[in-house]
Amino acid sequence: MSSEEETSQTSSPPSSSSSSPPPASHFIGKTDDIVKAGRTTKLVNGCRDVLVLYHQGQFHAMDMRCYHAGGALQYGDIEEFNGRQCIVCPWHKYKITLAEGEGLYQAVDNPTAKPLRTYWCSKGVKQRIHKVTEVNGDVYVTLNDSSEAIESDVYQTEKYRTVLLKAQPKPKPKT
Repeated sequence: MSSEEETSQTSSPPSSSSSSPPPASHFIGKTDDIVKAGRTTKLVNGCRDVLVLYHQGQFHAMDMRCYHAGGALQYGDIEEFNGRQCIVCPWHKYKITLAEGEGLYQAVDNPTAKPLRTYWCSKGVKQRIHKVTEVNGDVYVTLNDSSEAIESDVYQTEKYRTVLLKAQPKPKPKT
């Protein structure tokens, strides 16, 4: 996975395609390459690090760094919680829905009752999600340009890239 690859989200299977990419879209890569890899990252428009995932026949795109502490989501596992597909941040195990970018947490009905009864709740949208489009075997991302602040935006600044990332230790490859 290259940190220079762009990403986005869509609910369309890879076989669906239109005749031309949407305006303001950014080329991410070839459909076959992304499907084979399962995920890729890309710096889009020189300002946004995006993760593009292919999971269960659908493309999804979101900001690459977790809204909580900047964890590298491209290394996260995909799991289902309460019927919703989520990426799990490898740093602190935060759960983020692939389709909406919602943060999920496990709540407790009554902490004094035994046994505890837990259920999954939403924290609301925490991770910026982008639109993915496939055109003639190419994958494109259209950035979510909503002016509403979303927590993952914090990790999309030049200050974060140049100062904080250089100070972090490099992850060790899995053996």
